[in-house]
Amino acid sequence: MMGKGFGLKAFAIGGLGALLMAAVPMAHADDKLTVFAAASLKDALDAVNKACEKKVGESATISYAASSALAKQIEGGAPADVFVSADLDWMKYLSDKKLTKPETEVQLLGNQIVLVAPKDSKVKTKIEKGFDLAKLLGDGKLAMGDFKAVPAGKYGKAALESLGVWSSVEGKVAQAENVRAALKLVSTGEAPLGIVYATDAKADKTVKVVGTFPEDSHPPIIYPIAQTADSKDKDTPAFLKCVESSAAAKIFKEQGFTVLKKSK
Repeated sequence: MMGKGFGLKAFAIGGLGALLMAAVPMAHADDKLTVFAAASLKDALDAVNKACEKKVGESATISYAASSALAKQIEGGAPADVFVSADLDWMKYLSDKKLTKPETEVQLLGNQIVLVAPKDSKVKTKIEKGFDLAKLLGDGKLAMGDFKAVPAGKYGKAALESLGVWSSVEGKVAQAENVRAALKLVSTGEAPLGIVYATDAKADKTVKVVGTFPEDSHPPIIYPIAQTADSKDKDTPAFLKCVESSAAAKIFKEQGFTVLKKSK
């Protein structure tokens, strides 16, 4: 299964990840609203961006990648007006360095992590303490985000540790640059199982959910949003207001997210 001329981990981090990172702009005009957002938000935030265009006055340019990669890009001087992270840690990372405007920070959305398999998979399981994930994988790999940096990977590792199965599958993990790259490994059949957000699974019809991780097995999944300290676009406040509106909340809910921010 693995003899295809490349390793899953190398493909996930070095190949698709490099392409996604290359898409992150290092420069933009001051009058163009630029948003750096977690990869798992792509479908939902694209829809919200389109719906908000008239109210904001322009369509934002949105770059998607792992929250960790985007935070490092902002730290390195990449010009972004808004940052949306898939966890609180990377937002705090920038906030502690005074690279965000803390008064604009809002805990916007919530999510769940699930175990997915290709659509035609025969795998069935109940995710609980001590479930035999290693047996389910067989000789295959478990696709998940880089568990040292990518929020989805960190949540996944925490859940597997809490359930007492991490040590049995640690050597079978194919780490990906972001959660969408992990999803791709499953959807293309390169990995028999993967840990992604429920919203990612909902967006990809070529995979199916075979189990949902208990919420108490990992830290709460929270997506914060904030304006960056160096934001120069005059439409940034309007964009934030629209993303936090009831109209946007409806779109996020349709995509499977939990809306944490009480919209007006």
